[in-house]
Amino acid sequence: MNKSPAAAVAVRGLHVRRGTRDVFTDLDLDIPRGQITGLLGPSGSGKTTLMRAIVGVQRVLGGTVTVLGEPAGTVVQRRRVAYDTQAASVYADLTIEQNLRYFARVIGAPRGDVDRVMEHVGLSAYARQTVDSLSGGQESRVSLAVAMLGNPELLVLDEPTVGLDPVLRAELWELFRELAGAGASLIVSSHVMDEALRCDRLLLMRAGRIIADTTPQGMLADTGETDPDAAFLRLIERDAAGAGHHPSTRRRAREEGAG
Repeated sequence: MNKSPAAAVAVRGLHVRRGTRDVFTDLDLDIPRGQITGLLGPSGSGKTTLMRAIVGVQRVLGGTVTVLGEPAGTVVQRRRVAYDTQAASVYADLTIEQNLRYFARVIGAPRGDVDRVMEHVGLSAYARQTVDSLSGGQESRVSLAVAMLGNPELLVLDEPTVGLDPVLRAELWELFRELAGAGASLIVSSHVMDEALRCDRLLLMRAGRIIADTTPQGMLADTGETDPDAAFLRLIERDAAGAGHHPSTRRRAREEGAG
């Protein structure tokens, strides 16, 4: 895997509009290589739109998104960048193994990758079960296995642990740490703030803006809190106060932080 010190993702002046609403107007950020970067914030803050822009499937009105040294969405990145969406992107009437073999052929992954990724995500025993017979947690792991085919350098994972039990969540975070240790860069979105403590770096979003670019320890130290939910709430309140919002808006911000 490429271990260049350059950023895995560099965003400059990003402007995205969805419908009649501007999601981003002038967004700048950098995401380092070889780390787990947590993209956290309340629902509607722009996390999924940003991820779509990074993988090159989001229409943008302005600015640039550079991924692994190339413009986002270029053909050469098809094997270097993987995207695991919130909705499972697999075929329900095929078995786990059939899904993985199909997607492996699509991206030109090595033949042995199917067995490797099934073992990694703990699905080897279910290889011949159809996806529609699986639990929600198992289905999420199939999507993650597809994203891992071909050893991508950048994995963009949109709320991969949503709806999973605590044991499975812990197992997946151990896997994410293993992938980062091998040199991959991971972007993991979540609105569950305790997952922030498992990341190397944090981008905390609210209303289409980055309100903090920090580390888990830095977030807690900066706010004087020991609980990540309380720390994020403090950052939201600070952001609202800095924007000169009316107290009623600050109350709405508090509600966002709890969402």
